[in-house]
Amino acid sequence: MIFYVVFGLLNLVLGGGLFILILSTTNWPPYLAWLLALSATTFVTYGLDKGLSKMKGPRVPELILNVLAALGGFAGAWLGMLVFRHKSNAGRHPVIWIVLVLSTVGHAVLIYFWLIRSG
Repeated sequence: MIFYVVFGLLNLVLGGGLFILILSTTNWPPYLAWLLALSATTFVTYGLDKGLSKMKGPRVPELILNVLAALGGFAGAWLGMLVFRHKSNAGRHPVIWIVLVLSTVGHAVLIYFWLIRSG
């Protein structure tokens, strides 16, 4: 339970800080800033979890990784899987793959309607 709180707060601070930084330094739409901030946060979290797994230390709960991907960090999750070769086995981590595919498709639809079609 403590790891949910610790890693959840860590991601909240990092993601929220990046979101505020991007919004205050660019004129990007908030949704695009959100996706970038959450993707960067998710990528860092995948790297952290891979490092912790090698050290046999406490791990980032898979629920945290799934929530980050679903809320908009899908690009960072895909990149983290590729760069760190982490959670990339669909047979061993089917839930992450399902969440990533659904999140990618869902956010692609949102990007189309909010940023491309309306712009």
